[in-house]
Amino acid sequence: MKSSLAGRSLISMRDLSIPELKLVLDTAAAVKKTPTAYRDRFAHKTLGMIFQKPSLRTRVSFEAGMTQMGGHAIYLAPSDIKLGERETTEDIAIVLSRYCDLIMARVFGHNIVEDLARHATVPVINGLSDHEHPCQTLADLQTIQERHGRLAGLNFVYSGDGNNVAHSLMLGGALCGMNVTIVTPPGYEPKPQVLSDSQAIGRETKAQIRVTNDLAAAVKGADVIYTDVWASMGQEADAENRRRFFTPYQVNSKALSLANPHCIVLHCLPAHYGEEIEYEVTRTRNSAIFDQAENRLHAQKALMLLLAGV
Repeated sequence: MKSSLAGRSLISMRDLSIPELKLVLDTAAAVKKTPTAYRDRFAHKTLGMIFQKPSLRTRVSFEAGMTQMGGHAIYLAPSDIKLGERETTEDIAIVLSRYCDLIMARVFGHNIVEDLARHATVPVINGLSDHEHPCQTLADLQTIQERHGRLAGLNFVYSGDGNNVAHSLMLGGALCGMNVTIVTPPGYEPKPQVLSDSQAIGRETKAQIRVTNDLAAAVKGADVIYTDVWASMGQEADAENRRRFFTPYQVNSKALSLANPHCIVLHCLPAHYGEEIEYEVTRTRNSAIFDQAENRLHAQKALMLLLAGV
């Protein structure tokens, strides 16, 4: 499956052009529709998976994806390699490149996945860093497209911390022409550079990317409402403090009632029910959180196929 993505890494949503994002999403739809057509594409190929953080969806979706396409995935736990402690990131990247056809890393510092990509001679995939979560955004966009039949022109609202998920959603939304509003408590906004970059892309795709502190105003007429945990891994010590500021930003039935009737609700999981999202909202017909979780499998299979060029 040769494309402009063959042999490249995906560290940020900024690594994709507008046509390349469309290609990934189109391929993900094809993989989901006819998975048996791709079952031998990764025969005798190996994915090395580096984890600094625990995971359900990232590990299982990548490992299952490789298995379903005839390949093999190796899980490297935090204690196995101790990035930057037992061995340098540079040496790890070089050695894994001699063994594996692809490398996926779920890490804390974004600089780690950047260093891996700099020194590896095989494609590196950002499975999550403290700055971005592009694999999640690919699955999110696939889910929205399935439910609404399009992406361009939709009104997307994210309520919560201006974190790595928010960063990738802003960039991904801008690339596909979707209007993105990030709603956070004062002081928790996304990084200004990501906002600037997203708005620059949006000027080309006619997407409006903005940040506000007013949830009620933002969700009026929304086609998608999305949220994430208030305290990400590594921020547990600040969880109680954050709860005081984030409580008014909960995605609940009141917020959903202000949106369009066909609005879908998304959450990248794991969810803290009763905090960032009301349990009942996730069990309505508007909810697509489990379709979204499933699509991690299909979107990542598409991404691996395109990066590996098989």
